[in-house]
Formats: sequence, structure tokens, C-alpha cells
Amino acid sequence: MHSDDYVEYCRETARHVRTLHDLALRGRNKEEITRQIQEYIVEAVGLQSGDDLVDIGCGDGTLLRMAERVGTKTAIGLLATDEEVALLRRSGFNVKQGFTDQLPIGDESASVVVCNSVLLVVSREKIPASLREIYRIAKPGARIFVGEVPFIPGCAPEPKFESRRETLSYLYHTYGLRTWFGMLRRMIYWTLVGKPPVILDGTQISFYAQPDEFIGMAEAAGLQIVRYWQHEYPNTRNNYLLQKAS
Repeated sequence: MHSDDYVEYCRETARHVRTLHDLALRGRNKEEITRQIQEYIVEAVGLQSGDDLVDIGCGDGTLLRMAERVGTKTAIGLLATDEEVALLRRSGFNVKQGFTDQLPIGDESASVVVCNSVLLVVSREKIPASLREIYRIAKPGARIFVGEVPFIPGCAPEPKFESRRETLSYLYHTYGLRTWFGMLRRMIYWTLVGKPPVILDGTQISFYAQPDEFIGMAEAAGLQIVRYWQHEYPNTRNNYLLQKAS
């Protein structure tokens, strides 16, 4: 079986984390990469003492930790699953479970809203509602960073197979022995515990938009564009700095 469900992907990741940084979903060197990205975001939004921050898709909590050092008044993170929330709460973070189109945050609560590398896994039909929710929770004059929005489709998803044998054969010939053996171990475990064999690929891109289209969607939600620029890596994405009118 194969799942493109991002929520299930996050839930499964949370169940098997080795360190909290695994929640950042950044692959190798995730701690350093995450730190650099969040430092960049702090500078882009001009995060300062007295701000009320909401970080939608806060990952391993790196930005929340930086906000504490800056001296923000409040810093709340949102995650897709209760499993992720439980992990971060044990580390002392203020986090809630919520989705982009139904944010569990009060009206006009945030002077800074960050939503980085999140909308790309949200279905296109939920993007307008997600942007309206960002508008709703933002205070007048709020700075809003929406990052890593792809402007081209992602790679084609991995092929889906009817049997475990076909899956293992594909992994061996495509990725080599190590990946093959890793999947074999997972399949044996699934059999022993009676779980269905599901290959999770929840980070597959669901939403992408050229700048004019995305800016139009943001403006329709009431947000104003300040500037946008191409993300450094991967360079097939754009970052947007928006604001809510005072």
C-alpha cells in the first residue's frame, strides 16, 4: 500500500523520532539547515521583543526557541498531529494541533505569522481558506512570512505496486541494497505486529503557483504583498513577505 497523506506521514515520523530535530523533515544535516532557515526568517520578519508569534508548522520548535531568546511576548507553534504536539510539549514548547484552514488561534492574536514549507503539502482547494485564516489571526500591521511555495510541480511520485515483491525489486534497482534492506525490515515488522504495509510519501507537493497567482490569492484573502524572492535551495520555490493593513 502507499499513502500520500501528509498527516499520516507526520504521525509516523513522530512515532519513530530519534531526536526532536527529525520533526523538521529536512533530511541530512537537519539541525544546521533548520537553524539557518529560521535565522533567515527571524531577520525577514524583523522579529523583536514584544511580538506575538504564531509559527504554523513549527517542526522541531527551533523558531519558537529563537523567539524566546529574542524576548517575544508569546510564541505559539502549530503542528498537524497530536503525536508531534506531545513531543514538543515535553520539551517545554507552547504548541497546539491544528490545520492551516482551521487555526486554533483567536482573532487578531499575532503580530508575526510564519508559515514556512507548509502550503506546498496543502491541497489547492484549501489554500484560499488557509490564507483567510492567516488574515484572521493576524493583528493589524502584522508581518507575515509564507515561505517555500513552489512555482513548478514537484517530482513525479514514486510508482505504486500491488505486491511487496514488486516494491522491494523497485527499491533495490533504483536506490540500492541499503534502501532495499531497510524496507524489508519494515515489512517484517509490519507483519509481526499486524499492521498494513504502507509506504508514506506525505511530503509530495500538492500546491504550487506562479508569483502572480499566489499574490492574487493572498490579496483576495485581504493580505498585502511587501516583497517576494526566490528561495535559495531548492530554487524552485518562492518566499513571500506579506502584511495585514493597519
